[in-house]
Amino acid sequence: MTCSTVTPVKPDVPQPLHLARLAQGSPGEWVRLPGGRVRVVNLSGTLTGPAETGWLVCLSGEAVVDLPLSNFVRLRPAEGYRVRAEERWTAFGTKDGTVLILTPDE
Repeated sequence: MTCSTVTPVKPDVPQPLHLARLAQGSPGEWVRLPGGRVRVVNLSGTLTGPAETGWLVCLSGEAVVDLPLSNFVRLRPAEGYRVRAEERWTAFGTKDGTVLILTPDE
């Protein structure tokens, strides 16, 4: 009789998703993360935001979000603003490599 040894199979190491690099692959276009409604965008020029309610967060760079009634908010890295579907907004980057993430409500 021969005795064989079974080597346990190690699972693949989970790989993180680098959101800024993902967005930089398609400047000026929203990129949807796999399996959800979360989107990232590398700002290139002025971007009109979708009519959705949720959190808009700056991952890198700096952005100005123009709001109705001549209001605006400046977002720096790790800062967020709650956008509303009924409140149209546009955004533009004030620094190179500005990346925003939008997490819509469910």
